[in-house]
Amino acid sequence: MLTLVFSLLLQAIRLYTWVIILSCVFSFLYGFGVLDTRNPIVWNIGRFLNRLTEPVLRPIRNILPVMGNMDFSPLVLLLLIQYVLIPLVRQLYYTLVFNAPL
Repeated sequence: MLTLVFSLLLQAIRLYTWVIILSCVFSFLYGFGVLDTRNPIVWNIGRFLNRLTEPVLRPIRNILPVMGNMDFSPLVLLLLIQYVLIPLVRQLYYTLVFNAPL
């Protein structure tokens, strides 16, 4: 049961990683004028992706210095997920299952 819970947690983290990537691609396409936000479907997709990613990206943007028009907060978030969150979840799982010390 514990394995299933941690497996679902890791899958949710991987899914959120893809949501961040999709949000970045969507913002690039919107910025270059490929997507028309007057289309209700495109506008709803953009709003949905923004609502999923903005609460996590906003604190990172507050910490990072302004670097012109480049937004590095998704990159920082992806690096934090890859090198901090996933190893932390795996270590917690191994600690609980195998009774290994942290």
